[in-house]
Order: sequence, then C-alpha cells, then structure tokens
Amino acid sequence: MREDLIRLLHDGNYSCVVSKDGEIRTFTRRGVVDLFELYRSDPDFMRGAKVADKVIGKGAAAMLALGGVSEVWTDVISEPACELLEKCGVELSYDEKVPFIINRTRTGRCPLETVCDVSDNPEVLYPVICDFVKKMQEKPSAG
Repeated sequence: MREDLIRLLHDGNYSCVVSKDGEIRTFTRRGVVDLFELYRSDPDFMRGAKVADKVIGKGAAAMLALGGVSEVWTDVISEPACELLEKCGVELSYDEKVPFIINRTRTGRCPLETVCDVSDNPEVLYPVICDFVKKMQEKPSAG
C-alpha cells in the first residue's frame, strides 16, 4: 500500500496523498495549507491515515501529528520535522533528511519552519500555524 501511495504522489505530480480505509485523497498546493485545511475540515479522516508527501517541514509535521496520522513517507524532511514526528510516535520513512526546509526563493529557511522554532509541541504550534496561514491567505497573489 505504501508503495502505491508513493507512486501516486509522483505519477500524479501531487504535493500530498492521504489514504485511510481504502479512500485516497490527493492534494496539489505547496506548503502546509492542504494539511491545515484537512485537519480543520475532516480531522477524523486524518486519524490513523497513511500519508505520502514530497516535502515535510516542522509546520507540516505538527499538522500530521495533531491529525494523528499513523504513517508518513516523504521525499525530503527537515531535522526539526523528523524529531517532532518521532517524538509523537508517527511511523516515518524518507529519502532525504536536511537541516531545514529552504524557502521558495531559495534564499534562506522556510518562514513557517522558522516561526515553528518556538516549540516542539504540536498543540502549541497550532495557533502559530493558524496565524501563518491566515497571513499567507491575506497576501495578494503575485502574477
């Protein structure tokens, strides 16, 4: 099953694939928004789910831990995200672990991962992530 999710993640060019009880949901947006919205709209679907994701930083890791997912596979994970998921007892596999996630302009750290430095507790990080997502959604999109 895990290999099927990973194949779907890459073949479908998705950012994230979540599977539970035979139902598979796919996501395409960058960053933590899809996991954040899934947690807010359907937390029951996350509990015990298996997840394949391309990149997991600390913010995404906090959302996965809060959601109670059972297993995570990712192409790339940051050291802080890896530590958080392991501390929360989430079964984790990855291709590459990096010191931190790089921002989209490749000029420094991911801003969400940076603001998540305040804690290793997903419940403490949740309002930080809420505030971050709200601010991102208020920004006018470029282009």
